[in-house]
Amino acid sequence: MLSVALAGKPNAGKSTFYKAATRADVDIGNYPFTTIDANRGVSHVRTRCPCLDLDARCGNDNCRDGKRYVPIELLDVAGLVPGAHEGKGLGNQFLDALTNADVILNVVDASGGTNEEGEPVEVGSYDPVEDVHFIEREMNLWLAGIVDRNWETIERQSRSPEFDVEAALTEMLTGVGASEHDVATILREFDYPEDPMAWDDEDRERLARLLRARTKPIVVVANKADIAPERNVERLREAADRVIPCTAEGELALRGAAEADVVEYHPGDGDFTITGDVSDAQRDGLDRVRSVVEAWDGTGVQSALDEAVYGVLDRITVYPVQNETRWSDGQGNVLPDAFLLPAGATPTDLSFAVHSDIGEGYLHAVDARRNRRIGEGHELAEGDVVKIVSTAT
Repeated sequence: MLSVALAGKPNAGKSTFYKAATRADVDIGNYPFTTIDANRGVSHVRTRCPCLDLDARCGNDNCRDGKRYVPIELLDVAGLVPGAHEGKGLGNQFLDALTNADVILNVVDASGGTNEEGEPVEVGSYDPVEDVHFIEREMNLWLAGIVDRNWETIERQSRSPEFDVEAALTEMLTGVGASEHDVATILREFDYPEDPMAWDDEDRERLARLLRARTKPIVVVANKADIAPERNVERLREAADRVIPCTAEGELALRGAAEADVVEYHPGDGDFTITGDVSDAQRDGLDRVRSVVEAWDGTGVQSALDEAVYGVLDRITVYPVQNETRWSDGQGNVLPDAFLLPAGATPTDLSFAVHSDIGEGYLHAVDARRNRRIGEGHELAEGDVVKIVSTAT
């Protein structure tokens, strides 16, 4: 399962985002380090369900009237403060929790109502752009520290006649979430000495920056956008490539109201309908949320998750089935499973994602939409429905 991690300074709203996105019961407080140990839960990204191309909806628990929610892991890491890479505020412990994350959501207090330590200040008095650079810097320095701590080992290994610098770097960097392909790509991007003894601090720091950018890409979540000075969100957009305006509190309120049958709302919707009896105060609160939802085409929580997975990680959703005519499994469940695969994935990749035995016994695949066989090198696309024929099935 893909892993999306929430990072940022204390009091930026990470725990509120996490609770809204997972509906898990976590502490939310207006003080630093509300979260001490990382919280792990299941959230979802949203896409169009292929059942919209059928005569009836699929009935899957993760499909709501043709809106398909695909599970991902969501990790809430405790707040980071300047100097985290040196251990300040238990920073190394918190940064280490990001090791296996595929993408980072940097939750920023867009209102400027908390300082660099996460302490409350007057709204608009702190520049949230500082938090964009701070998280990148701390993560880069954290990774540079890991490289430095392991460099003596690589230097010792280099004395062996069979030493291969790329193999040694691959062994080290796969320990912090990089794949062999990631390392090969990173090493092609800059000239580096073949002899580890000739590397200097700048070489190692550049390696760390490239490693962070490739293996821990960042989406900025401009949280508290509903109370932020208007210029703040625009300045954040100028400072980072991917910025999603957000009100995690608004999303939390809507999901709670939907569960209580007070509103009709699906995560990611650009509007909602009040369906139950509400007090005047509740209606006023929902109207305030509505103004934000209309302004930003949603609360931003679902948009941030979708941007991280479908945008940054460039994933597609593919649906394996056993019956290519009914788009069902052996028990008649329509579109029972959804897999998030890298863009360019093939039927063979899908077969291994379903189960290693099915991948090992792969014979061929059928495009269920067109009812025709497709080759093992065929590139799958978003929303494809595929039957895998394998000796293991």
